[in-house]
Amino acid sequence: MSGIEFHDSGTLPPVPALPHRHISRLASQYSLIGVLLVVLGVTLLYPIFLTVRGAFIAHTESGDRLTLVNFLLLFEDPAIVRGFVNTLLVAAASTGLSIVLALPLAVVAAKYTYPLKPVFNAIILVPLILPPFVGAIGMAALMGREGGINALLGTEFDFLGRAKFWGVALVNALHLYPVIYLNATAALANLDPALEEAADNLGAGPWRRFFKITLPLIRPGLFAGATIVFIFALTEIGTPLAFDYNQVTPVQIFVKLKAVEASAEPYALTVAMLALALAIYALGKFVFGRAGYAMYSKASRAAGERALAGPGAWIATGAFTVVTLLAMLPHIGVVLTALAAPASWYKSVVPRSFTLNNFQEALTHPEAFNSIVVSLKLASASVVLNMTIGLLVAYVIVRTRVRGRGVLDALCMLPLAVPGLVMAFGYVAMTLQWPFKGDLNILGIGIPAVFTGVTIFGSDPNPFPLLIVVYAVRRLPYVVRSAVSGLEQTSGELEEAAMNLGASRITAVRKVILPLIAANLIAGGLLAFSFAMLAVSEPLVMAQSPRDFPITSAIYGFLTRMGDGPHIASAMGVWGMALLAVTLVGASVLLGKKLGSIFRV
Repeated sequence: MSGIEFHDSGTLPPVPALPHRHISRLASQYSLIGVLLVVLGVTLLYPIFLTVRGAFIAHTESGDRLTLVNFLLLFEDPAIVRGFVNTLLVAAASTGLSIVLALPLAVVAAKYTYPLKPVFNAIILVPLILPPFVGAIGMAALMGREGGINALLGTEFDFLGRAKFWGVALVNALHLYPVIYLNATAALANLDPALEEAADNLGAGPWRRFFKITLPLIRPGLFAGATIVFIFALTEIGTPLAFDYNQVTPVQIFVKLKAVEASAEPYALTVAMLALALAIYALGKFVFGRAGYAMYSKASRAAGERALAGPGAWIATGAFTVVTLLAMLPHIGVVLTALAAPASWYKSVVPRSFTLNNFQEALTHPEAFNSIVVSLKLASASVVLNMTIGLLVAYVIVRTRVRGRGVLDALCMLPLAVPGLVMAFGYVAMTLQWPFKGDLNILGIGIPAVFTGVTIFGSDPNPFPLLIVVYAVRRLPYVVRSAVSGLEQTSGELEEAAMNLGASRITAVRKVILPLIAANLIAGGLLAFSFAMLAVSEPLVMAQSPRDFPITSAIYGFLTRMGDGPHIASAMGVWGMALLAVTLVGASVLLGKKLGSIFRV
C-alpha cells in the first residue's frame, strides 16, 4: 500500500524516541520548577499553614483538637470586634481617598497635554518615598492641636484626637495613590480612542462617555491598583501606632504577640485578617479585575492627546499641583521636624529654631547607626536571594512550557496578597516548631531541633536569618515581574543561536540574555532593596531586641522617646526618604511606563 510500509510482523514501525537532548532538557526544567516550588512552599506556604493551624487548634489535657472556638471567642470580645470593624473602615476609606485623588489625574494625564506635564509625570512617585508611619510623624507635627496648621489658621481643632481615624486614612491615601495612578494610566494608554470618538458622534457627552465606556474598560487596571492599596491599608501597623490609634486589628495582634505561645487568640486574629486580605485579592483579580471587554485594536493614546488651552490648561495644572502639595505634606512635616531643635515647634507655623544635630545623631547615635548597619545587611542579603530565585522563576515562566508554571507564577505573586504582618506572624509560629524548637518524632525516634539558635523571643534572640528570608519572600514579586518583562522583550532565538555555536544553556543565558535584561533586573533589585530597607511590619514583629532593630524599628523606638526622640526619628526618616527617592527614580528611568506592572496583583 502506498504511503504506509508494513514490517513482516504486520505492525507499524515504532515511534521514534525523543532525542536525548530534549529529554535531558525536560528533566532539568521539571527539576528546576520542582526545587522552586519546594522553596516557596517552605518559605511562603508553610508559615501561612502554621498560622492557620494555630487558629483552629485547641490545647487540652487529652491533646490537641480542631475547633472553631478560637474564632467564636473573638466575636465575644467587643474590643476585638470594634478593632476589626475599624480596620475595615480604615482600609475602605484609604482606598476610596486614593481613587478620588488618582483617577481624575490619570484621566487628564492620559487624554491631554498641559503646562508642566513632564514635571508632574516625573514627581508622581514622590509620595512612595516615605513609609506612611514615618509620614505620620510629620503629619502629627503639622496637624496636632499645637501644630503648624492650627497655628496658621488660628484654630485649635484636634485633628489627631477626635479625627485619628481620618488621619490614618489620609496618610495611607497620600502615600499610596500613585499605585492606583500608575495602574489607571497604564489601562487608559491601552484604550482605542476610536471608541470614544464613535460615542461622541452618537451624541454622548463627556460624563456619559466616561461612565459608560472609559470606566468599564479600565476596570481591571483600576481594581488591580485598588486591591494593593486596600490590602496595604488593611494590614498597616506603623501608621496607627504613630497616631496612637490602637483600636485596629494590626495593633491588637502586635500587642498580643508576646502571648503567642500560651494563647490562640493572636493566631485567630491573624487568620481572620489573612482571610479578608485573600478574599479582597481574589475579588480584585478574578472578578472585578477580569477584562470584560475586548479591544478591536490597540491604538496609542499618545497620538490622541489633545493640548489644553486657556482656563482648562491651568485647571489641570492646578489640580496636579494641589494633589502633589497634599501628598508632600507628610514629607514637609518630617523634614521640618528633623530640622527643628527640640521643643522649638510649638504653636508656630514652622519651628522657631533649626539645627542639623538631629541628622548627625541619626547617623552617629549607637542605636541609630547599628540599625542602619542591620538594615543594609538584611536588605543586601535578601536582594541576593531575590535576584537568584527571581531570575530562575522568570526563566521558567517565559522560556519553558512545563506544567506548573502557572502555579509557580501565582505563588510568586501571592506575597502581594499576604500581608507583611501575617507573614511575620507565620515566621514567629515557625520558630515554635521543629526544626527550631522541640523534637520531631518519626516512628518513635526523636530527632532534635537543628536551628535552636534562631529565635524571635527569649533572653538572647536571633531573628536575623529569618528576617533575611521573609524580606526576600515579601519583595520577590518585584524582581519576578521585572525579570519576566525583560525576558518577554528578548527573543529566545538569541539563546538558541548561542547554543548552536557550541555554548551551553547556562553560558548562553549568562553571556547573551543577562546583559540584555540587565536594566530590568537592576530596576527590580533596586525596588526590592529599598522596600526591604524601609520594611515596617516584619521588623516590628520579629526584631524584639534593640541589637536586631533595623531602621524602621529604631525609628519607632526613637518616636516613643521623650525629648529629642521624634526629631532623631524624623532625621532617620529623611535619610530613608532620600534612599528610596534615588531608587524609585532609577527604577522609573530603567522601566519607564512598565513600572506600573510592578504594582499589580
